[in-house]
Amino acid sequence: MSAIHTAPVFREISADDEEQQPTEIESLCMNCYKNGMTRILLTRVPFFKEIIVSSFTCEECSWSNTEVQSAGRIQEQGVRYSLSVRNKRDLNREVVKTDYATTRIPELDFEIPACTQKGALTTIEGILERTIMGLQQEQPLRRADNEQVAEKIDGFIAKLQHLKNGETPFTFILDDPSGNSFVENPFAPQKDDALTTAHYKRSTDQDRMLGVEEYDTEKPGVGLEKPGVGTEDLKDEVLKFHTNCPECNAPAATNMKLVQIPHFKEVIIMATNCDCCGHRTNEVKSGGAVEPLGTKITLLITDPSDLSRDILKSETCNVNIPELEFEMGMGALGGKFTTLEGLLKDIKDLVVDKNPFTLGDSSTCERKVKRQEFGKKIDEILEGQLKAHLILDDPAGNSYLQNVYAPEQDPEMTIERYERTFEQNEDLGINDMKTEGYEENGC
Repeated sequence: MSAIHTAPVFREISADDEEQQPTEIESLCMNCYKNGMTRILLTRVPFFKEIIVSSFTCEECSWSNTEVQSAGRIQEQGVRYSLSVRNKRDLNREVVKTDYATTRIPELDFEIPACTQKGALTTIEGILERTIMGLQQEQPLRRADNEQVAEKIDGFIAKLQHLKNGETPFTFILDDPSGNSFVENPFAPQKDDALTTAHYKRSTDQDRMLGVEEYDTEKPGVGLEKPGVGTEDLKDEVLKFHTNCPECNAPAATNMKLVQIPHFKEVIIMATNCDCCGHRTNEVKSGGAVEPLGTKITLLITDPSDLSRDILKSETCNVNIPELEFEMGMGALGGKFTTLEGLLKDIKDLVVDKNPFTLGDSSTCERKVKRQEFGKKIDEILEGQLKAHLILDDPAGNSYLQNVYAPEQDPEMTIERYERTFEQNEDLGINDMKTEGYEENGC
């Protein structure tokens, strides 16, 4: 019997290898929500290891995204590369940079921290070019806000440009605790005098960042017991319990986490994801008791930056927008922890896009026109063309809107505490609540 020849899954990078073709998969564009194309290439970097290169492009909106993932496991030790870049040729060295890698240039006191960029297969020149483009992107806004800061960044961009053009020698440091980053040695397998490679043992914080847990070698499968583990550590844990999907009733998993909101209180975030029908839902519950007083928060939306404020809308909160003559009672949309922009988009979806009374043959033109006008006004608020007030009225006092000036007072936001009415206490179930002597009426 003749032996069957099987081609390797991971091939070395080579322009002469015509058989090495990427796999194309039609996938959803997260920018315009139309279908684009993802190309996946399984390859091997010479004198390094296997990696997965994925590239997404959308013909509808021209959005693109490139990402590199390691095909191997996390290494036993971290790795640190230090390269003395002396000429233009050194700038063309290939670099594999994972999500966990930190990039530094000591001469400029410049650093790209870990987990701030996606993994990439690029060159040193490409990293500098990407940094320059990222800094230039926000320069118009900086010049409008603070001219002095913009001038300093212009000077820093000029220095990076000198490095990119090969005019100034510098040191390029790539530090990856996962051990899966790489800087090309063009002289391999010979030694490169300009490149220094050092392997090191990871610290506890680096193991925690990678999700690596230390195990007791004497008791395989048992994690090392760390001092101080108690109830407080549950705040850093995501708890999971089994439930049923609210859409198709199939078994699903619900994740729950306790989150501390700065200058406010603890809340419980619950998220359910169904693998059967794809339905997703999330809900926020207050982690504390009903407050003695109700809370009314009023914010004047004057700038697009206000839309990025964090907002906690409890299930007992009423939402009012006087300029749109809009009022949403408690229970609508449920509890949410999102941004002001996210809340406005949810309101638009609820009133305009997903309103069952505007769909089908039973809907009238008058209703459609009114809801379309409402949607246009929401869009004007989102685009910063219309100033409006957002009022969060929560009788339970468990809603929150971020104060970007904290701990100072926000000039555009007012917080009012008030005594609840009998009707509000009735809605909250407080009137019939008995907290003392309830055992007297027991059987």
